[in-house]
Amino acid sequence: MPKLLVIDDDRAILAIAERTLSPIADVVTASTAGDGLKKLRSTPFDAVLLDIQLPDQNGLAAFCEIREYDRRIPVIFMTVEAASETAIEAMQLGAFDYIAKPLSVDPLRDLVEKAIEQRQISSVPVAISADETAADKSAELFIGRSPAMLEVFKAIGKVAKQNVPILVRGESGTGKELVARALFQHSHRADETFLAVNCAALPDNLLESELFGHEKGAFTGAESRRIGKFEQCNGGTLFLDEIGDMAPTVQAKVLRVLQEQRFERVGGNKELTTDVRIIAATNRPLEQMVSDGDYREDLLYRLNGVTIDLPPLRDRLSDVESLIRFFLAQAKLEFNKPDLEGLSPDAVKSLTNYEWPGNVRQLRAVVRRCVLDTVMPVITPEVLPTEIHNSPKSNDSTTDSETVEKSEESGTQLPQLVRRLLQERSTNVYAEAMEYMESYVILQVLRSTGGNQSQAAETLGITRGKLRDRINTYKIELKSDVVVKENE
Repeated sequence: MPKLLVIDDDRAILAIAERTLSPIADVVTASTAGDGLKKLRSTPFDAVLLDIQLPDQNGLAAFCEIREYDRRIPVIFMTVEAASETAIEAMQLGAFDYIAKPLSVDPLRDLVEKAIEQRQISSVPVAISADETAADKSAELFIGRSPAMLEVFKAIGKVAKQNVPILVRGESGTGKELVARALFQHSHRADETFLAVNCAALPDNLLESELFGHEKGAFTGAESRRIGKFEQCNGGTLFLDEIGDMAPTVQAKVLRVLQEQRFERVGGNKELTTDVRIIAATNRPLEQMVSDGDYREDLLYRLNGVTIDLPPLRDRLSDVESLIRFFLAQAKLEFNKPDLEGLSPDAVKSLTNYEWPGNVRQLRAVVRRCVLDTVMPVITPEVLPTEIHNSPKSNDSTTDSETVEKSEESGTQLPQLVRRLLQERSTNVYAEAMEYMESYVILQVLRSTGGNQSQAAETLGITRGKLRDRINTYKIELKSDVVVKENE
């Protein structure tokens, strides 16, 4: 049977790992980095679960020692600090993956099985060797602890140091430029120039001049030579935002730079060379534009060396509270409002239930506007913009969790829930319906056992750890022999 080493100073984590993973591996535990490294050197392991915060040594440093001993052992980091810097640094060091605490049993088991399989595959000699890249701690942080954002952070860590064009895709306002800056700051070009150009903000002739420069007299008003961004950015990184709004003539010149790193200034005949890494971003359907003849197919293929998809805010609503906290602190300082205490629970509920069509940019603007508008220490729903305060989902007394609360005895509200989701054109009908059913079943089983979690887990056919995770997820409160849902 495969062997797994778990290094963590939290006894509860070690117990969860032993109970959860023993069916698939022989689990050996260690509470310090030193003890773990000692066991690693004396026994062959197929995978390692490693906490980042250890009492005797930082987990990232311990990971480096593990890599020096055996570079092929897949290491999965565990930490309560699900921050972008940690995720990016761990992935850049070469971690197999990254999982946040509290641990979810099923994802943990799947990840360890995948790591063990990878270990077996990596035992075969490689055909082409690759050098490891070191982590860079100079990243500009951006906020997100949701699984979708952790995937973005990990993708940045994997490709930042690879000298390939990157296409960042996402709706307007999702933070594509922040992704570009993080890629730049974690790249080998971090000490060079970073320039950003919004291709949609300039007319075609001015955009061409902005990118490639122009010679004196090249067009009316060109009274002197101008150095373009490709020339200014030699050795650095150029971020081309809204790349889908670029005119065909400019597309052709950008394609040549990508292919040959050569270009000419507008009105000039001298060929110039440059060494620029391009990171592009768009919110437009480039493939459809290619089919319609509005965009060059060869340019799309060149730009799309690696794609990073940035999720819209409505798909990571769990990050809204963290974003609000960050933007609120910023605005309080900027607008000099020392007496501001924060937002009321109802205001937070309205903000976290809103769909945010304008994404993070809209959320930041709303928080700043609330800070400006409020005359009281606490921001209440009345201060929120009308479209948020009066939005159906923000004021609907039958949100997903509340629908479950009101229908727990009969369980008859599933058809109504599905109809409402279809009317709202939701793209997450299956997941929300399954959450409704799972919450209802777990609540009824807990009530039947008087809140006894061991009996409930046995009845449900799941582990007690998974049951505790679901109890937290669905905000089920256990009070003596009474089982209720929050706000019930």
